[in-house]
This record gives sequence, C-alpha cells and structure tokens, in this order.
Amino acid sequence: MLYPSIDKLIELTDSKYALVVLTAKRARQLQTQTMNQVGSSTTRNVSRALWEIYNGDVATTKKAEQA
Repeated sequence: MLYPSIDKLIELTDSKYALVVLTAKRARQLQTQTMNQVGSSTTRNVSRALWEIYNGDVATTKKAEQA
C-alpha cells in the first residue's frame, strides 16, 4: 500500500482533479529546481510533491461545503 493514501490526500482538496493538478504543478516546480543540482535526491518529484501536500507544506484551497 502506498503512503500517504489517496483517501487522506483527497480530504485536503475538493476533488481528485484538484489533487492531480496541484501535484503536477508542484512536481514541475521541483523538477526545475533540481535540474541544475548535482546529486539530487532519489525521491521522485511526484512522490515528493504528494508528501509535501500531505504534510501541509503546500497550500491547498478547499471550498466550503454548501448546505
């Protein structure tokens, strides 16, 4: 099983789509930051982006639920 789980990550965003877009944007940012670094981490950028979202290092916006 992968960790953090998709269920916990979706709770942080409005939808799966929002999670995918946020993850892709952060992964691209990480890619451009690590392109010029020698000996960069072996952790893949997408995995790293998901961990940052889960830990709250990346700001997420969640719309208030309508009653």
